[in-house]
Amino acid sequence: MESVCVCVELHLPYHLKWYWSADGYRIPEISTYFDQERIFNDFQRMAANIGRTNKILERSIANGAAYTLNLSGTFLDQCSWDPRVLNSFRELADTGNVSFAASTYYHSLSALYPDLTDFKEQVWTHMEKISELFGITPSAFVNPELMISGNIGGVLKKLGLKCMIAEGAKNLLNTDVPSKVYSDDIPTLLRHIGLSEDISRHFCDKSWEDYPLIADKFSSWIERIEGDVITLYLDYGSIAWNESKTGGMFQFLTELPQSLEERGISMIKPEDAASRFDKVKLDTIKTESAARYGMGGLLGNHAQHFYLKELEIIAQEIKEHAAASDNTQMQHIFGYLQQSDIFLDMNTAHITGYERAVNNISILSDFRRAIWEGRT
Repeated sequence: MESVCVCVELHLPYHLKWYWSADGYRIPEISTYFDQERIFNDFQRMAANIGRTNKILERSIANGAAYTLNLSGTFLDQCSWDPRVLNSFRELADTGNVSFAASTYYHSLSALYPDLTDFKEQVWTHMEKISELFGITPSAFVNPELMISGNIGGVLKKLGLKCMIAEGAKNLLNTDVPSKVYSDDIPTLLRHIGLSEDISRHFCDKSWEDYPLIADKFSSWIERIEGDVITLYLDYGSIAWNESKTGGMFQFLTELPQSLEERGISMIKPEDAASRFDKVKLDTIKTESAARYGMGGLLGNHAQHFYLKELEIIAQEIKEHAAASDNTQMQHIFGYLQQSDIFLDMNTAHITGYERAVNNISILSDFRRAIWEGRT
């Protein structure tokens, strides 16, 4: 193996309320549909760990690491509550070995809409926000939940993006290990599921057969894999969480770049991998769908499909109703109503999935009613 790409995602959703309109219809506001107390408390808990986690990433970078950060637009919106959080990421950006991925601003599934206009607008908005905050223009794209579905490569290339990171699902691959830069329309790096989960989910599991995970052991696993690049995709919150549970995570990240370098393996950014290595054609990028932990979690039941279809209709209706399309708050509310987390909440494999589906569709119905009434 020649190289490793590590992308770290930080997304904090706008949680929907348990909603009931028995008290009468109201003009839509953020507080009408979203649980602001829970959103703020979640942000505060995350903010408490961001400073020290970023210091560890900075130390890792000083030892030769490179990272790509995928910060969702919903998280960036919440950063207005504490400017120190953004300053911490600016310090990482100043190292020169951090890039920022582009995504749909509202962590939405707009890549699934038949008309990709909204998808394109959300990605562009996210790119502009990243450039404004950190002075870096994204080169890599990541769909929420690492989703890959349909032909979005042409849109991404028109936006100036150089590559995409997606889930390394078996239905996409002709091999069990995604270790190349794949391509049909746009160079694509596929997450190595096993190695990514070893860090994010198994690290503090004392019953795991490979516990404890140390940098030297992990690097030896990568060394034995044939190919050009291994792509790891981690949840930002899992770094501090694993450190708090058993310790060792911060030390692991600090030592990993040197341990890899001793084996002739470099840590690079995904856009560098896309330009450095030959592309392997993979037709399934266009013909198959995949997402982290499976597409069924997002679109596995009728309620989820119905919600997606309603979003498509509302997107068109907003364009046709000038009062709604010119109202910034209405645009933000609609954006937050598109979050992938809402679809995951309606997964009926969970005990509250049916109840969540009824609740979420009720909220969407009320929002659509407000557009038609023009009560903005």
